[in-house]
Amino acid sequence: MLKTLKLKLHPTPDQQRALLATMERFNAACAWIARQAHRRHTTNKRALQKLVYYATRERFGLSSQLVIRAIAKVADAYKRDPTTLPHFRPQGAIVYDERVLSFGPGRETASILTLQGRIRVPVGLCPYHAAILATAAVRGQANLVYQQEQWYLLMVIAVPDPALTSSADFLGVDLGIINLATDSDGGVYSGAAVERNRRRQSHRRRNLQRKGTRAARRKLRRVAGQQARFQRDTNHVISKRIVQTAKDTMRGIALENLTGIRQRVTVRRRQRARHANWAFYQLKTFIAYKALQAGVPVQTVDPRNTSRTCQVCGHCAKNNRKSQSAFVCVQCGFAAPADANAAVNIRQRALSARAAVMPPMVSVAVDAVSGGDQGQAAGL
Repeated sequence: MLKTLKLKLHPTPDQQRALLATMERFNAACAWIARQAHRRHTTNKRALQKLVYYATRERFGLSSQLVIRAIAKVADAYKRDPTTLPHFRPQGAIVYDERVLSFGPGRETASILTLQGRIRVPVGLCPYHAAILATAAVRGQANLVYQQEQWYLLMVIAVPDPALTSSADFLGVDLGIINLATDSDGGVYSGAAVERNRRRQSHRRRNLQRKGTRAARRKLRRVAGQQARFQRDTNHVISKRIVQTAKDTMRGIALENLTGIRQRVTVRRRQRARHANWAFYQLKTFIAYKALQAGVPVQTVDPRNTSRTCQVCGHCAKNNRKSQSAFVCVQCGFAAPADANAAVNIRQRALSARAAVMPPMVSVAVDAVSGGDQGQAAGL
């Protein structure tokens, strides 16, 4: 499997100026190459290289390999949408490969090509990254990025695929906005802290924007991205706990397939900001890749009516959902928190999907496990 490491660089002030000048020149070259490609309707990398290589070197003073990387970056951008002229920010990432980026002993320093030649920049390696880099092979290219006045290298490495454990059961996980995640064991991961932080940051940004002074603009730049980082950290914590729970109990993880949910769901005006801030895809992605690293299988299921279906009798009705948080079956009277009921239904759908593709003997065993848990749930 491929994994991306984010390594922090510690350049001197002179090195920072050299890196920034190279970055801006590189992206200016990308913008110029993109205009030439758009004008001549050429998006093929080889054809584009023949067309602009020498002119780019002469016009921008970049080294041979940096021109090649700029042409490749433009070609990759056009692959996403060949009909639109791509835009390259002055401080967009520089794509480096092994010819223009190398590491010293122990990867404690990085030799990076700039307009002024190669510079050796100290690399801040934490024990976690050092342990991975000691055994893994760096694959392909690395991106030099500039974020919040800090320099980072994004490196892709190849690590061995862990063997997936065979599991006869699943931990169902229901993703939501009020509760970011609820599992079929009854574990609840609230989104209250994320919502409080979103409101506080939104109010703070609004006041600074209204003030409009130079000091307010500097403050805005400093606080930019704080809310996104808080939410990302929260999703990391939740996903780690869910995967650890599944691993400790030797179960797989069952998730809803929420593709296109924003287009299918309408909300009140007061709820629009919170709904737009719902990072369910990020949380799902974190669970998926952490589960892969831990050898835990992940199964996605159809999410339709999981919150309206009774986990005991199977009756599905809109009236079963008494409120956002409460589920009461109108047929059998079973009552439970709505998100917990949905998580159990997600687990049962994953078990049904597993039974449909497994041999008969194994299918019987899975049904027995499912039936025992259904009886336990009915007795809650």
